[in-house]
Amino acid sequence: MDSPAAGGGVTSATETERVRIMQAAYELLSRDHGNLTVNDILEAAGLSTRAYYRHFASKDDLVLALHRRDADRLTERLQAAAAAAGSPRQALMAWIHGMLNVTTQPRLRARAVVLGSEQAQHARGLAAAQREFRARQNAAVAAILADGRASGEFGQADPEPDARQICAAVREAFADQMSRQASISAEQAAEQIATFALRALGADRPERPPLA
Repeated sequence: MDSPAAGGGVTSATETERVRIMQAAYELLSRDHGNLTVNDILEAAGLSTRAYYRHFASKDDLVLALHRRDADRLTERLQAAAAAAGSPRQALMAWIHGMLNVTTQPRLRARAVVLGSEQAQHARGLAAAQREFRARQNAAVAAILADGRASGEFGQADPEPDARQICAAVREAFADQMSRQASISAEQAAEQIATFALRALGADRPERPPLA
């Protein structure tokens, strides 16, 4: 490993290596690059084997890093949208619409396609990472529902089980949109889920806040 005593330049250089490796892997996976190997990634990144193993223990480790990066970014976007909302009802709406809005944005959709590819899905540890991400989603929605119950907006809410059901519905709609077989738009799907959720929670239908 490079010594911390070398200063910020070393940190910047090693971070640049990591970004180049991750970007190369993403681009190769997006092209459905057969049985992708570490050597393929290094050739595309223009880096050495030593540089690769400075950051990743294996190809699977790299795929997990790609998943964590995108999961963290999406979580931050959704949390920011919910935090900016004026009420728990609007926060829930913002979360539902924010999730399904990913399927309508070319760059975000492309990244979801890459991580949903057969090669990526075979990465050891990815299933566990996906379960962890789903748990984080459930917890975020449960927190919104708990706030709504405390404020009286969600009079019928049972936060944890209700959050699991809402998140499951959103994930199913998300997969439907990603398949390009959906009979309705992402916007319409979000509206349907939100309408059902708010009715089940004992809330009136609010005006939808702007998307994040």
